[in-house]
Amino acid sequence: MDVDLTCYACGSTSTLAEGRRCDCGEPYWVDTDPSGFAWPDDDERSIWRYGDLLPGAPPTGLAAGAGGTPLIRAPRLDDDVGARVHVKHEGSNPTGTFKDRGSAVGVAVAAAAGDDAVGTVSHGNMARSMAAHAAGAGLDPLVLVPADIPTERLGLIARHDPTILRVEGDYGRLYEESLRVSRERGIPFVNSDAPLRVAGQKTTALEIAESFAPDVPDAIAMPVSSGGHASGVWKAFRELSAAGLVGTSPRLYFVQTAACAPIADAWERGDERVTPVEGGETVAYSIANADPPSGNRVLAAARETDGGVLAVDDDAILDARRSLSERAGLFVETSSATALAGARQLGDRGEIGPDEDVVLITTGTGFTERDVDDPDVEARTVAMADLEGAIGEHVG
Repeated sequence: MDVDLTCYACGSTSTLAEGRRCDCGEPYWVDTDPSGFAWPDDDERSIWRYGDLLPGAPPTGLAAGAGGTPLIRAPRLDDDVGARVHVKHEGSNPTGTFKDRGSAVGVAVAAAAGDDAVGTVSHGNMARSMAAHAAGAGLDPLVLVPADIPTERLGLIARHDPTILRVEGDYGRLYEESLRVSRERGIPFVNSDAPLRVAGQKTTALEIAESFAPDVPDAIAMPVSSGGHASGVWKAFRELSAAGLVGTSPRLYFVQTAACAPIADAWERGDERVTPVEGGETVAYSIANADPPSGNRVLAAARETDGGVLAVDDDAILDARRSLSERAGLFVETSSATALAGARQLGDRGEIGPDEDVVLITTGTGFTERDVDDPDVEARTVAMADLEGAIGEHVG
């Protein structure tokens, strides 16, 4: 099956078979007609609840379980941020990451088209997610990773028995090379900002919006790397506005790690285009994208919604991660904690206030990464006979 595409920047159209980037240089996204869309009245809780706004038919297998993640009110973070805080916890997706939303759509369309295989370029969550969803649909997963990928990451990806190719050379070039292979070999690649992936990832925002309906949150803060998820969230509110279900979009704030912040740098300069940078070492390595393919879309989304793009350093990220664990009970991937670190910065600047509802999108679970922030553990050993006394010293 083919899918109609459109360019957000110049309005030109294409199809998935013809290409994924416009002649103007910007990535396409799936052309959707939201007129007549209404909030569903059924009990479906996956991304396919919004099937009228998605390409492809609802699948069986793992892809049928993506989405439907909880929106958690976290009042113990209110004073920390200076607003009413809600957390959209994407770590509860099947493989523990928001990437499952895009993988589900990409795999569903590939299966409906009769493809035998589906590929992706990734060194982390997306590789694992695509491998899992392809395996669940009976497709052969092809994963291209950099040659220096850590062994522990490779092990997690390999559990779903994909074909893994460790590719030597510039990782940034691998994205473009995968598109060439896709055209020549007929293997669909569902990469970071691929139209099908963005289509699935916009359902994060659709779920948030439905939870607040008929209102919307005042602001959303989320990590940004390639810009695919960010542009999907923006697209969702554009569609809901066209459908007459929301009046205005929340202010969208996108947060990067200060060690690698090309989009935030461009925002600070007032540029409309992102310039690649030389990224540094950071605890938020999974969002350290020095040349984000959808960076320009992120700038456009921030401008249109009166939001912004900001950067936070490693100390702020680690402190936010601890707060999410200790004050909201959520153990998130380190990169996810940038959402809270960014919201704190916005509160300090006065850009969000105590009467506002702010949603933090935490994009992945912390249980799938090597921990960079192990706490000092205090665990006293006591005899069984002394248990009651020991408890009394600490509780009650």
